[in-house]
Amino acid sequence: MPARLIDGTKLAAETLDRIAEEVRAGVEQGLRPPCIATVLVGGDPASHTYVRMKVRRAQAAGLATRRVDLPATTTTERLLTTIEALSADPEIDGILLQHPVPPQVDERAAFEAIAADKDVDGVTLTSFARMAEGSGGFSSATPGGILRLLAEYDVDLEGIEAVVVGQGPILGRPLSALLTAHGATTTSCHVLTKDLRSHVERAELLVSAVGLPGLIPGEWIRPGAVVIDAGYSHGKGDVDFDGAVERAALITPVPGGVGPMTIATLLDQTVQAWRTHV
Repeated sequence: MPARLIDGTKLAAETLDRIAEEVRAGVEQGLRPPCIATVLVGGDPASHTYVRMKVRRAQAAGLATRRVDLPATTTTERLLTTIEALSADPEIDGILLQHPVPPQVDERAAFEAIAADKDVDGVTLTSFARMAEGSGGFSSATPGGILRLLAEYDVDLEGIEAVVVGQGPILGRPLSALLTAHGATTTSCHVLTKDLRSHVERAELLVSAVGLPGLIPGEWIRPGAVVIDAGYSHGKGDVDFDGAVERAALITPVPGGVGPMTIATLLDQTVQAWRTHV
């Protein structure tokens, strides 16, 4: 029997509807709306597209937005000054620094300039530590969205054999930490992993976040596994969907699986921050 599809578009829409209702109720009570600030350095077309999409979704849910676009020649010092000012602004609830930044900018220093209570994208080391400890705080947006999908489809993480393919600082690493904090036995694979197939074949839960179409053939998928394809390149995921759908129990489509939940989680965490600021 083909796998059941995990519908990220549906859950994201439900999440955004809930957010809009909560914001509407707060504004009717005389509160200011939540506000998310986006910071974009340079002219990368894909980054501009992502930021426009996030701003549109935020505004549609009733959030206020503040967009800060800086030139590609921006220095680390200027970017830090910009982020520190946003962190100190009481009208700002969440700060999103669009990744990646130009090579002359110290991205890690820029992330660390975001105040912990406004790190709604979960990119600071403080947020990572809290994820690893399971002590609350804001999750990285895409990993947090993946956990919400798993919960929506009643995937029990306690004791599950989980394999995460990809160790990027925005997705792979924080997701591995989150899964482990929720009781999974987690293996983190990367470009140096020997015999990737052997790891994938034993995974009860497989998450791939590399961005290399066809990296994982369908025949590698363990029968009955849950497959979360968080890779994306030219409209395709990392996993051979046609092959995997015949073996998995649950699987995310690409697109329409993980992607929609990233923005929904980002905005939901902005509203969480807003609750503590107003």
